[in-house]
Amino acid sequence: MAIIAVTYGIVSLFLRLILWWIFGRDAGITITHLPAILGLGIINDLLELVYLFAPLTLLLLILPPRWLKKDFMIRLTGIAFYLLLFGFLYLQAVEFFFFDEFDSRFNLIAVDYLMYPNEVFINLWESYPVVWFLFGFLILTTAVYKLLWPPIRESIQNYSSNKRPWARITAHTMLVVILALFLSTDSLSYSSNRVKNEISANGISSFFNALLTDELDYDLYYSTLPREEAFSIMRQHLSSSGGKLTSEDTLDIHRQFESKQNGLGKLNVIILSEESLGAGFIGTYGDTRGLSPNFDRLAKEGLLFKNAYATGTRTVRGLEAMSTSFPPIPSESIVKRPGNENIANWGMVLKQHGYHSSFIYGGFGMFDNMNHFFGSNGFELSDRTDIKNQTFANIWGVCDEDLFKHAISYYDQVEATGKPFFSIVMTTSNHKPYTFPSGIPGIPPSGGGRDAGVKYADYAIGKFFEEAPKHSWYKNSIIIVMADHDARVYGRALVPIERYRIPLLLIAPGKIAPREEQVRISQIDLMPTVLGLLGLDYTGPFYGSDVLVPGTPSDRAVLVSHNHDVAIFNGKELSVLGLQKKRTTYSYDPTNNAQVEISPNEQSLNLATAYLQTAFELFKDKKYK
Repeated sequence: MAIIAVTYGIVSLFLRLILWWIFGRDAGITITHLPAILGLGIINDLLELVYLFAPLTLLLLILPPRWLKKDFMIRLTGIAFYLLLFGFLYLQAVEFFFFDEFDSRFNLIAVDYLMYPNEVFINLWESYPVVWFLFGFLILTTAVYKLLWPPIRESIQNYSSNKRPWARITAHTMLVVILALFLSTDSLSYSSNRVKNEISANGISSFFNALLTDELDYDLYYSTLPREEAFSIMRQHLSSSGGKLTSEDTLDIHRQFESKQNGLGKLNVIILSEESLGAGFIGTYGDTRGLSPNFDRLAKEGLLFKNAYATGTRTVRGLEAMSTSFPPIPSESIVKRPGNENIANWGMVLKQHGYHSSFIYGGFGMFDNMNHFFGSNGFELSDRTDIKNQTFANIWGVCDEDLFKHAISYYDQVEATGKPFFSIVMTTSNHKPYTFPSGIPGIPPSGGGRDAGVKYADYAIGKFFEEAPKHSWYKNSIIIVMADHDARVYGRALVPIERYRIPLLLIAPGKIAPREEQVRISQIDLMPTVLGLLGLDYTGPFYGSDVLVPGTPSDRAVLVSHNHDVAIFNGKELSVLGLQKKRTTYSYDPTNNAQVEISPNEQSLNLATAYLQTAFELFKDKKYK
């Protein structure tokens, strides 16, 4: 056991040094921080080894001691040690590439991805030289095995006791119980620099912590207020941002919005939800690489929101917010939670006005529970299985051009029924392995990485707006281009807020004058804002606000989620709610994106608490209707 423990410790130490060198220095972690990081890392590894050695203790309890020295048991032990060694080594590579993609140890994303092994494995196969990694680690494992196995085998053969080591079994069992009851994966997180804590953490422990907290009960783990106080704060806040509360019931947040005579009327509404297209890639938002010429041109023709924010870092978070105006309750999105059928959503509101609602996806809609969610909430579904004449696809779905051609054809058919339509189109191309159709100038079919992904997404947007005006429904439509989230969340902060900015553009030729809006807007505000433009009446429990109502403060707060944390951001401060009922406030300097912990802003923290606590309760009790 000592040899296994030392080997695991050395491998983990080596990984931490690599993570610091490649990622930590950019996050402000100097060499002087290494002793603390590595010291805590050793402690975290030792704590995890207590769990990893539990199966060995169980074997000591089950098997008669004399069996341990039998030839077949020694051979089985040798095979188990080889597989364990390979797992230790190969896992380091997996953790490195996960950190490279998500700036984190294994988290909720890793858990989500394991639910869909086909998509994930093929994505890894297409994105990385998997065969070479396997071959290399087999060679490395074999070399280390030949070095370490002889002394382990000798110690087993020399094991002389004919009695079970009850003291050792009892002590180990008690230690497992104590650690499970009193220590969590982040118990030794000591720094306000998130990357420091991630590097010192143990990846296996982080994964199982994410697995066990995939669908948290908000009331058990997060800051709460007395129930009546939470709903009172929420009712007052929502009523101040438009609409009229429909009930005197203090636990009801339904608001009624009257129709507007100066509204645009029953226009078609199309949302092009762009995979991973953060504002940091777009020229209109300050990027200078020239990756987005089509978006930049279109931005001069529509209503451009300069301060739009995603609610999270996953596609399901963006779809949740856009379609239901629901805040990002911690851990899992309601798109994937049980009990998400027949909830209040944009499609149902417009169906009451005679609209046809659809969700069109370039991949297979079973991924991330999308088809079930939208199909159970009044949307007609059309995914990869319906797209004919596909010219290019990878594991995530058909190329954006094929998807947009399919959507345009789909809208032609819906228009023939005489109904206005509402549609969410979810793209997939801007994603590893970053493979695209050949023959597009400046966009390599493969090997171009994330920049090529952005270029292709922008190219396909341009092709959509080149074709759509040729169809009669276009002149009666609002077309919205909005990212589901940014590409990834870098940064030392607990919630790196600058990585949540996304492009948001509304185009309705002849109906919405081109202009820029500086007001801060979240994805949960999209539905009430567009419904306000249309001027349609509706009633619902929606948490978003129409940000175009005169008098809306430009510094209004928005909610964003990162793994298990949720923050409310007003431009100057972030107030963060975390696990174990943590409540923290940080000042924010936009010039360098620096965050410094300050005294808790109780008003902001209570507002964030009211948002999340009431939203969780309404969803859990099936009252978000």
